[in-house]
Amino acid sequence: MTEHAQILKAFVKLGDFLTEFCENGNNAAFETLNRAIRLAEEQNGWFTKENILFALRQWGEALGEPPLKNWLSQYGISQKSSQKTIAIIMAGNIPLVGFHDFLSVLLTGNKALCKLSSNDTTLVPVLADYLIDQEPSLNERIEFTEGKIQGFDAIIATGSNNTARYFEYYFKQYPHIIRKNRTSVAVLTGDEKPEDLKALGDDIFRYFGLGCRNVSKIFVPKGYEFDTFFNGIFDHKKVIEHHKYANNYDYNKAVYLMSAFKILDNGFLILKEDNTLHSPIAVLFYEYYSDLKELHQKLNAKRGELQCIVGRTGIVGEIPFGHTQRPKLNDYADGVDTLDFLLRL
Repeated sequence: MTEHAQILKAFVKLGDFLTEFCENGNNAAFETLNRAIRLAEEQNGWFTKENILFALRQWGEALGEPPLKNWLSQYGISQKSSQKTIAIIMAGNIPLVGFHDFLSVLLTGNKALCKLSSNDTTLVPVLADYLIDQEPSLNERIEFTEGKIQGFDAIIATGSNNTARYFEYYFKQYPHIIRKNRTSVAVLTGDEKPEDLKALGDDIFRYFGLGCRNVSKIFVPKGYEFDTFFNGIFDHKKVIEHHKYANNYDYNKAVYLMSAFKILDNGFLILKEDNTLHSPIAVLFYEYYSDLKELHQKLNAKRGELQCIVGRTGIVGEIPFGHTQRPKLNDYADGVDTLDFLLRL
């Protein structure tokens, strides 16, 4: 068995492990992962057990042998001969957000030099330990560093627009992928069924709206009845029971009311008409449109700021309601093909 096949097999075993854990997490065999989850919850108030388990479940499915082989079959990875050290600066806005880069680096035969976000320090290392147990050769391919990263050949860094400018300057002499702030939007027509809007609620509220794949704005036709929307997302009302989310809701509502902005409010989500894309936590921006063709042109012009467009209106790349947080392995962040980048080094 080739080294690539052995590493692939280790990831498949990890997928099986995560799937089994999500189905039977109380088993003593999972104590290490359970301990990591408890620590992640303590370190980051946004990382609820429910959201961590959701992320683990998605990776359990993605690391199945068929989806992995289908993804990799397009690239001819086994032809790569030279090993590079790839620095990965991971974000920490949602659980395991840097794991796709970690996976991509190892499956392309490279070494992963990882700098974790202070908001997510426990989850990736515990999965890395499991991989090393399955394939000991990975011990030489995985390194975590807390200090200044050095001794690398290329870098993948994820951060805000501000940190991206720093990354682009500091790492300009290296081959790099530098990711910036993106967000997602949904286009409604008024013909959505209740189950569509409930699924859209998943796109809005999963991870409390902190991910680039979360819908932060909706486009609605003129005359749209927002009661229909509020009724559709009502099942997500428990989000307000989370204290950090509730604090953001209260703060943003107070700011808007003091500023005399017109808002719509259902007790756990604020709707505000706004031409920009990125809404604060507990706020969803909306904008009216009168012509779908013109809206499609507008959204196409903003592709560089968008990760997902949700709906059923026919725009290229549109995804169904409820699927933003269920990306496939080839749904690359910022639309940059990570595997292609790594294989060209």
